[in-house]
Amino acid sequence: MFFVECKKTIYEWRGKMDKNLTFQDIFKKSFTQVDHFGKIPISQVVLCLIITAIAASFIFYIYKDTFRGVVYSYTYNIALVIMSLLTSLIVLTISSNVALSLGMVGALSIVRFRTAIKDPMDVMYMFWSITVGIACGAKIYSVAILGSLFVGLAIKLLTNYKVKNNTYMFIIHYEERVNEKLIISLQKVQYFIKSKSITKGVTEMAVEVKVKNNNTTFVNEISEMEGVIDASLVRYNGDYAE
Repeated sequence: MFFVECKKTIYEWRGKMDKNLTFQDIFKKSFTQVDHFGKIPISQVVLCLIITAIAASFIFYIYKDTFRGVVYSYTYNIALVIMSLLTSLIVLTISSNVALSLGMVGALSIVRFRTAIKDPMDVMYMFWSITVGIACGAKIYSVAILGSLFVGLAIKLLTNYKVKNNTYMFIIHYEERVNEKLIISLQKVQYFIKSKSITKGVTEMAVEVKVKNNNTTFVNEISEMEGVIDASLVRYNGDYAE
């Protein structure tokens, strides 16, 4: 009789569990309560935007101050600030509701960004802006502020670091008869021949050279050679000349 009562109690308990713990009940607060969207205080939103704007302004300053590319893009720098603000708003919004976060992930997965960013530093700044937005949107302001200060300091130190051997692209147009003499002069610096083409007796050679302490006297020496038509030296960063 005792075992029958225990078995009956267990079945009743399972029935209550099956009845109470349904899939809809488990996710009811996240998926069915619409009023949960309005529970973010305005003061919290304002604080999030203010701290995000401060951190993003720091990114704006660092990007402008340490830019070493060809052409400085003011619009891209503004986009970094707006990107941080928008990211913080997105994270702040989706953190209040599971259903909204899943919907936002699905919506953003449809978007395709096709803008080509060639400079690795520009890609780094973009991720920095997104990181600040995520940290501020998640209300982890210490990560956004301290992280930005540390990253900004690292960028300042590394960009101001003086490189002893600067890389240049040396382009020469010359007659083929002075080729050996030209190679002898180039041996004074570290060089790599990137391309060489001959058109109607005139040779065009592109050489990557590493110059120590900006010593470019070899350019004058080569340009004054008999048979050298012209010689030009431009700054080179691996992708394009400056």
